[in-house]
Amino acid sequence: MRDFRLTDLAKFLLLPPPREAVPESFDAALHGDHVLSNSSHLLKPKALTPAAVLVPLIDYPDGTRVLLTQRQTALRRHSGQISFPGGRLDPDDPDLVYAALREAQEEIGLDPSQVNVLGALSTYVTGTGFAIVPIVGVVRPGAALTLHAAEVAEAFEVPLDFLLDESNHRRDSRTFEGVEREFWAMPYGERYIWGATAGMLRDLYLRARATC
Repeated sequence: MRDFRLTDLAKFLLLPPPREAVPESFDAALHGDHVLSNSSHLLKPKALTPAAVLVPLIDYPDGTRVLLTQRQTALRRHSGQISFPGGRLDPDDPDLVYAALREAQEEIGLDPSQVNVLGALSTYVTGTGFAIVPIVGVVRPGAALTLHAAEVAEAFEVPLDFLLDESNHRRDSRTFEGVEREFWAMPYGERYIWGATAGMLRDLYLRARATC
């Protein structure tokens, strides 16, 4: 996707919703892998846990890159997967932006002062019962990172141009409890970006496409 500018993207992002606007049930959720594969019957939790992630865009002079993390393989949930820094809302979090920035600071040591929040993507629900609000922010190049070794194995960057190229998007599937589930995937070299992370990036692509 050519002639893409981050300043234009901000016009097509959503305002970060208040906590109470996060869907409480799957019936109220409009975005997620369950919608793509029409497999809502696989989603067992009756209620959703609000969560927020930071979608960090690093605006280098020669192009924008997206910062992603590789989770540790020993984690109980989503072990070894590629994700955005983030997690569930704490009771003391005043809003979703604060939660996303707090989690990013805890997981990768990113100072909130190094992030310029542009807006939010659509809330994305997962089969594990989370309603995730992706907060999009521009990170200053060279911002210092310190990884939380128990949670994050690695932080790495992917060119935004690659992720916004629809030819790099594909629909993959896996069998879960005897039923085939579909999801977005965006393999990048040896990195397999899939599931919720790829689904949120797909939403970013659709919004960025509207700016061009």
